[in-house]
Amino acid sequence: MTTTDPAAAADGAPAPSATWRYAIAAAASLAIAAAAYGLGRQPVAGAQLQLSLILGLAFGFVLQRSRFCFFCIWRDWLDRRDPRGLIGIITALAAGLAGYTLVFGAWLPDPSGTRLPPTAHIGPVGPALILGGLAFGAGMAISGSCISAHLYRLGEGSPTAPFALIGTGAGFILGFLSWNPVYLAVIAEAPVIWLPRQLGYAGALTLGLAVAAAAVIVLARRLPRRPAPAAIDPIQAVFITRWPAWVGGLAIGAIATAAYLRLSPLGVTAEIGARMRQAADAAGLLPARLEGLDTLRGCATLVRDALLTPNGLFVLGLVAAGFVAAVLSGAFRPTRPGPGHIARGLLGGLLLGFGAMIGLGCTVGTLLSGIMAGAASGWIHCVALIVGTTATLRAGRHLGLLEGPAAG
Repeated sequence: MTTTDPAAAADGAPAPSATWRYAIAAAASLAIAAAAYGLGRQPVAGAQLQLSLILGLAFGFVLQRSRFCFFCIWRDWLDRRDPRGLIGIITALAAGLAGYTLVFGAWLPDPSGTRLPPTAHIGPVGPALILGGLAFGAGMAISGSCISAHLYRLGEGSPTAPFALIGTGAGFILGFLSWNPVYLAVIAEAPVIWLPRQLGYAGALTLGLAVAAAAVIVLARRLPRRPAPAAIDPIQAVFITRWPAWVGGLAIGAIATAAYLRLSPLGVTAEIGARMRQAADAAGLLPARLEGLDTLRGCATLVRDALLTPNGLFVLGLVAAGFVAAVLSGAFRPTRPGPGHIARGLLGGLLLGFGAMIGLGCTVGTLLSGIMAGAASGWIHCVALIVGTTATLRAGRHLGLLEGPAAG
């Protein structure tokens, strides 16, 4: 997470004048509102589709305003020991843990049985999960963002994001082609560990919050000493000035709880994977059967018949809100891609897609939603992702292939 204002730091074309920015944002907002209204009038699943779009809009707006990017947050810690972004992630996890626990208790009062909470992202723990996290972390370091950050940066006019998302699609296909031998070797018999089953709801929540509190206490010692900020206009605080990371974290925890309560856990790769699976199957690239894939929890890549799906509308809402937020704040500055943007986007995206496929999700679906659900798979994925990101970033910088530390 960078410490400079995104509008001032962005490359590319100068931002339009304030009048044009407000006019463009107003027109886009009206179009989005009309789309949401139209979805709500659909005779089949209209309310579900409408709510998916609204939650995607909220998620995208929060991501863009708080610059919630897992890679940038970790890079800021590695390079400058800036803890603000990490505190934002921990805040999101703590808020989501509390929210998920409230929902779980209503649906599954006794967690000690054999059942798992419906649709929660509680995946198998094993070598495939670690491989997925390592590959995803390497993809973040090379492409410069995770998949969710590439989606909101698509709305900012990023020169890398389109190619990273294309690479992600190719990475999913590579994951499908690798799936059967990996599944049969290390996933089919891998344990599924849900912490509330071992510790109870109170024990799992207490442990999670205690770990979060301890981490924040340690990180808070690194917070820079700054003078108290001057009072600013509320409109500017919401739409122009970058949000503190912890504010974004609280909002993400609330959105994640609402999404799980009304629809499904947060995730941004299910639709991408599903469409890639359809395309690869239509091209005759896939085996006749992907062993066990459709029975696993996580960002499942089920083949879909409908043109509009809840996860697809969630992703579209994320991109649209990222665009509106970027235009309002002056961060929308489309940039012509160069060879470096294209190469890093495609290669990093390939690893992002492969990691998300093998790990059954990304930083949102497996890490955020998994840890909030009390899944050990979320924690394992987090550790593997950190290792993959750090090792790739340092190796790339040592070889002169990746940019060095940014100025503080």
